[in-house]
Amino acid sequence: MRLLSKSKLMAFRQCPLRLWLEVRQPELREDSADTQASFTAGYQVGEVARQLYDPQGCGELVELDRNNFGAAFAHTRRLLEQRRPIFEAGFQGAGALAFADVLLPDGHGAGAGWRMVEVKSSTRMRDYHREDVALQAFVARASGLALRTVAVAHVDSGWTYPGGGDYRGLLKQEDLSEEALSRRGEVAEWIAQAQATVQQPDPPPTRPGAHCVAPYACGFQRHCQSQQPQARHPVHWLPWRGARLNQRLAEDGITDMADVPDDWLSERQLRVKSATLTGRTYFDAQATARELAQHGLPAYFLDFETIQFAVPRWRGTRPYQQLPFQFSVHRLTRGAGIGHCEFLDLSGDNPSLPLAQALVDACGRQGVVYAYNAGFERSCIHALAKRHPPLSAALMALAGRLVDLLPVARAHYYHPSQQGSWSIKAVLPALCPDLRYDALDGVQDGGGAQQAYLEAIAPDTRAARRAALRRQLLAYCRLDTWAMVRLWAAFTGAHLEGH
Repeated sequence: MRLLSKSKLMAFRQCPLRLWLEVRQPELREDSADTQASFTAGYQVGEVARQLYDPQGCGELVELDRNNFGAAFAHTRRLLEQRRPIFEAGFQGAGALAFADVLLPDGHGAGAGWRMVEVKSSTRMRDYHREDVALQAFVARASGLALRTVAVAHVDSGWTYPGGGDYRGLLKQEDLSEEALSRRGEVAEWIAQAQATVQQPDPPPTRPGAHCVAPYACGFQRHCQSQQPQARHPVHWLPWRGARLNQRLAEDGITDMADVPDDWLSERQLRVKSATLTGRTYFDAQATARELAQHGLPAYFLDFETIQFAVPRWRGTRPYQQLPFQFSVHRLTRGAGIGHCEFLDLSGDNPSLPLAQALVDACGRQGVVYAYNAGFERSCIHALAKRHPPLSAALMALAGRLVDLLPVARAHYYHPSQQGSWSIKAVLPALCPDLRYDALDGVQDGGGAQQAYLEAIAPDTRAARRAALRRQLLAYCRLDTWAMVRLWAAFTGAHLEGH
């Protein structure tokens, strides 16, 4: 029998096929950028947790060699004898292995034992955390550890960083001792079922479904989808599918949009179905022109790029707060034509104040400010106004001028190539095929922009590399606002002078 790690057992709890692939065909796994970012956040929160649970610095981290788990188990046993804080303590027992984020001495004398804390980078307790902790506790006790209490510590999103490296208050702890320690029978059954699964010569017959993305995205999604019969017009291209529609589709085994009865669909869903099956674009040009004509010129087109840190870096900011570090603004005026302003700070310092000042200057005092999915820009501007009272009035006035282009597109435009999405990257190729995000060098999406920013502000990044990242970030954000200009022109029928 092979030892199954806690992560593999949690994969089994999500989907038996995922576990089988993790063990039998791990090369097929493709983790998304979001998954990689969550791993990074976990590492960062874990580092802070070690400081918070061991302020005297007397604990020790067990280094993990994935090719030699035995060394970690032996190291853990030596540290247990010394009764001091242990981080990543390794245990094996009952066919499983696990590594505890935080293990602290608990009690003295005959009642001496250990307290375990599992550290999560999420901002609240989730149901799968309870299973995670139950597994962790079961394996530790199966190895012989005198485990007394178990808790989960997660990030408190309402906490504000005071600066100076003081992260007291970042984590909120919830005790799960009674629940975790009482689930021994359940956990033993999970392990037995998982062991039986990995010993099967053939993969479990599991179809793709909601479990592919919950409680976390599975890296085998693309592989599993490729093994299914491929519908010509997949039903997942239908937008706004509620639970009732999804249930009816599943019950009737419908996978192709062509087989979905029209009376099951809303007006907009029918529009998507019709455009998809006929290959004809839906575009109510008169409606878009009429809707946008009320705003006139001058017009500004705004896009932010933001970063969020699980562990705040700048005083006065919160965990996972969306913090703008860059913007692009295109400006249209009668007679003067098209102008452009941009801001990007790669110093690594908090860019909030200079960005807010530059934003007010770039957007003037009057005229509509267009954004795509404007709720995001509005929330960023509101946060800037709250943070910088002297600029609050100007910023709130700017927020009041925002107009969202996304609802206009949803209501009046759909091209078959959008595949059920109205993101600007889905709409743009249809309306403006000469503009391509995939032609950009390096940064081609928001996730890429965040990674480029983090690399650019890292102290060890060379000047030449930082300059290259600057060019990539500026080009990407500029395309976002130029794309909106072009969409506006297509929706209004306007001619862009000189373009």
